[in-house]
Amino acid sequence: MVNKKNSQKVWVLLTCIIVIALLMSGCGAARPKIYHVGILSGMSAFADAVDGFKSQMTELGYVEGKNISYDVQSTTEIDTEAYKTITKKFVADKVDLIFVFPTEATVVAKAATQGTNIPVVFTGTYTDIPGVNIVNSIGEPGGNITGARVAGQEDASKRLEILLEIAPNAKRIFVPYFKGYPNVPMMLDIIRPQAASYGVELIEFGTNDPQELQAKMDSFVTSDGVGIDAILQLGEPLAVTPAFYSILGKFSYDHRIPIGGTMMSIDGKYSSVFGLLLEGKAIGALAAVQADKIFKGTPAGTIPVITPESHLVVNYKAGQDLGVTIPQGVLSEAYQIIR
Repeated sequence: MVNKKNSQKVWVLLTCIIVIALLMSGCGAARPKIYHVGILSGMSAFADAVDGFKSQMTELGYVEGKNISYDVQSTTEIDTEAYKTITKKFVADKVDLIFVFPTEATVVAKAATQGTNIPVVFTGTYTDIPGVNIVNSIGEPGGNITGARVAGQEDASKRLEILLEIAPNAKRIFVPYFKGYPNVPMMLDIIRPQAASYGVELIEFGTNDPQELQAKMDSFVTSDGVGIDAILQLGEPLAVTPAFYSILGKFSYDHRIPIGGTMMSIDGKYSSVFGLLLEGKAIGALAAVQADKIFKGTPAGTIPVITPESHLVVNYKAGQDLGVTIPQGVLSEAYQIIR
């Protein structure tokens, strides 16, 4: 005959074991996955895209320290070797996603993740460079990559159009650019016939050396005056690199020649009159929406690439400093006016 007291002890023990097992099982199920995201901030001009990305991820329910972590690696300007080192580390760490910009860093990240299942989400990137196959198409990028692109040719054309509205009498426009930069040829291809239709000559000049740029600028100044009427900045590194822009900006102010295309300022002294540009936080937020889709199971290569709208920023004060009257039509199109 089974002892009643011992039987009760057995049942209590079994009940405790079951409860503990259920609790342990419940705790395991409730523990959220922590997504590890590698961020390569590869150019200072777009650095605030990181803040936009992280803020939007928080809005989407990804709380840093709770269910997501970030490894943010930055370079101030384009440095391909640094990009390779950083992306190699991300791959070795088996991150769940890489968020990256600009174009060169995106190319490196795509190459580094080949043969892995690590998705890449880019922003501030040109996808229409001949011979540089970042995506298969805008609608279906393919592979493990998607993101938000820069509309290179469209923006180049718009920049020239705005500059000619601001400086309608300009006949010789200086167009400096970073020599060998892959997206420059396609931009020049679009603005050359456009300039010709206005009877405007483009003085194109590629260089990787600030001293060479200075010598070129000096050559424009002769006893007959200044040999250019305006300076056009394209969407490429030279236009947003302080070592180069300080030369262009000072020349612009010294000779009261309008400069515009990409918004830059040096020490508050030499500023572009206007810039057509992507807003960093906004494009970072767009990339976050794509990252969320990936984390929820959508393959990156099936998510269409986004083409965000570039915003016109006008520096009204710079126009006054340079003796330029900014037309009301340009002001009415401005996303922001700096007074």
